[in-house]
Amino acid sequence: MTQELKQKQTLSPLQIQTIKLLELPTLELEQCIQKEIEENPVLEEISEQESEENDTPKNVSLSEYGNSDPTPSYKLYVNNQGKDAKPEYNTFSVKESLHQSLENQIGYCNLDDRQMEIARYMIGMIETDGYLRSTMESIWDNIAFKQCIETTLEELEEILTVIQGLEPAGVGARDVRECLLLQLRQETLNPNQEIARRILEECFEDLAKKHFDKILRKLDITEDQLRAAQAEIQHLNPYPGGQIDDTYTDQAQQIVPDFLLEITNQGPVVTMPRMNVPELRISRRYGEMLEAASRSKSPAERETVTFIKQKMDSAKYFVEALKQRHRTLQSTMEAIVEYQYDYFMTGDETKLRPMVLRNIAERTGLDISTISRVVNSKYVQTNFGIISLKYFFSEGLTDQSGETVSTREIKTILKECIGAEDKHHPLTDEQLVELLQSKGYNVARRTVAKYRDVLEIPIARLRREL
Repeated sequence: MTQELKQKQTLSPLQIQTIKLLELPTLELEQCIQKEIEENPVLEEISEQESEENDTPKNVSLSEYGNSDPTPSYKLYVNNQGKDAKPEYNTFSVKESLHQSLENQIGYCNLDDRQMEIARYMIGMIETDGYLRSTMESIWDNIAFKQCIETTLEELEEILTVIQGLEPAGVGARDVRECLLLQLRQETLNPNQEIARRILEECFEDLAKKHFDKILRKLDITEDQLRAAQAEIQHLNPYPGGQIDDTYTDQAQQIVPDFLLEITNQGPVVTMPRMNVPELRISRRYGEMLEAASRSKSPAERETVTFIKQKMDSAKYFVEALKQRHRTLQSTMEAIVEYQYDYFMTGDETKLRPMVLRNIAERTGLDISTISRVVNSKYVQTNFGIISLKYFFSEGLTDQSGETVSTREIKTILKECIGAEDKHHPLTDEQLVELLQSKGYNVARRTVAKYRDVLEIPIARLRREL
């Protein structure tokens, strides 16, 4: 036997509950509260009428019923709401999906029952963007193995041709080139469209790499003809499936702001809007049941006491965790607004200061991990849009004057420089470095390349236009 001294840190049930709730955005918090109400009968929702009649609802305190827990009654309810009305949210609307549309159309085609079954199977293989990325060989194998239908690659190609004749134009294509060609083949072509078709058939790689000189030589056309044909190609849709809302596979997410920011005469004011988060309290009825059961000496009543006390403890932790979540979110958002005051007053991205999690942690007295949980999946509604809290955090670089500027400011300036360039002679990364340095920003070429990639801006050669 040995004796040793150890230090061990453990989280209380309240801390664990608070950490879990901190990470939840508003919509998920609503679901979490509703689930907790369903699973814990001790928790009950305060009706709107009760909320209006009593600013401080009457709540049960465990200490009134033989419980030694000195928790005051004000900790046994939570008011998450203000006086604004509860809005209703529709996260998505039911429309005809891409696959439903294709199956409805294929029913009008001249196919026998066997071919129709093959066609429906192939339609099921088409992805939501409209492309068929499975090879004919794999489809042939799957149809033979899963559908027990014998077919040939030639027959599959014939049925695919029928599918590719459906709407939207370009559906069922196996790559971008075929998708664009399908859209051109469905029209009576004018001279510019005919040149566009030839470019896609004969010079697709050169077009992708912006090798315009090679295209001019191969097709023996003028720059004006190439420019007009390129405009026709740009009008085509490379993602035909995007025209139809496939609500069953790609439901639109509803973003509900966790904070509202209003600019008043006194400056920016942060509030947390009232959504569908209900007011909660500990049920008085279960408190009375606990009092009655605690006076009994029967084993069954003692089990009842244990059950009710466990549920009341769980409810107490949940209610207190909700209050702590509200306080933590409010203080964190106020610290962010204070730190980025100039930005929130103007909405100008160049006013954003470099800010990391540590800056807000120091201002609020909270741990960095807590700040990270708060800003995750949270949004604030401002006069210039709904913005993710993560947007306000960025590293900093030192400019030529010695001041620290946000990397987001540099990205904004870089985007403006590229937007104003001569598209016939786009700026290389080296030229962009020189231009940024002339504006007072000390950046290396690899930094410009990294920021350009983040902004999804291609290299100079791919930005060139005729």
